[in-house]
Amino acid sequence: MLTETATQLPRNETELLAFFEELALAAGREIMRHFEAGFDVDHKADASPVTEADRAAERIILDGLRTKLGATPCVSEEAASAGVLPVCDGDFLLVDPLDGTREFINRRQDFTVNIALVRDGTPVLGVVYAPARTTLYSGRPGVAFEAQCPGGLSIGSRREIKTRARSAPLVIVASRSHATPETAEFIARYSGAETVSVGSSLKFCMLAAGEADLYPRFGRTMQWDTAAGDAVLRAAGGRTVNTDGTTLTYGPKDGEGLEAFANPFFIAEGRAA
Repeated sequence: MLTETATQLPRNETELLAFFEELALAAGREIMRHFEAGFDVDHKADASPVTEADRAAERIILDGLRTKLGATPCVSEEAASAGVLPVCDGDFLLVDPLDGTREFINRRQDFTVNIALVRDGTPVLGVVYAPARTTLYSGRPGVAFEAQCPGGLSIGSRREIKTRARSAPLVIVASRSHATPETAEFIARYSGAETVSVGSSLKFCMLAAGEADLYPRFGRTMQWDTAAGDAVLRAAGGRTVNTDGTTLTYGPKDGEGLEAFANPFFIAEGRAA
């Protein structure tokens, strides 16, 4: 059982994933409260938008993690942006309390709550919850799920999901708010491919659920943006690679402060060709 005095993550992956799911639902309910009531938009030092929904959801998640998992290091977007970056030299957590803030601000439904566990540089547990869609994705080694969450109160029906063999024509998912010339050039290599624009980490989940084949990202992302969705994708049989074909890894890299948690460009694949 998880205890309030835990100083390292338990190895019971099923139990820990269920705990992440509960936190994501709670954060999602708070996000939807702001979505329905209205909100102001501020901007961080890097000019990216932030709302009280981001901050409130993060408080719920971090309070829950501290209560249950003690001193386990956690890198979370808003805290990290404020300079709170723990030492991550073992298992650690990556949290994006509201991934797709631009989608949220523009009243679209493609925003998510992301919670992930990283072990030895690999995202091994992940939960992605889309509260406006009341749809949750989760994964642990060897198995991934899609679940419906009526009213955002609890998990209802759940089904196992898997990646698919590449279709003809390919379905390529791309960022709705962060298109780049490099992404367009990549997509152009695949004659006749269907392109679907989606926000947030739902792009990983579409691959995991067998609804798409490739997700190229040739633009800036941070590890908390991708770890949870990447964990779901890997659990469903997919992979995420750097542009040289090596596996994307997580944990502090070169650079100071936030830059240590910046991702290189990558390509997520449902299944390798």
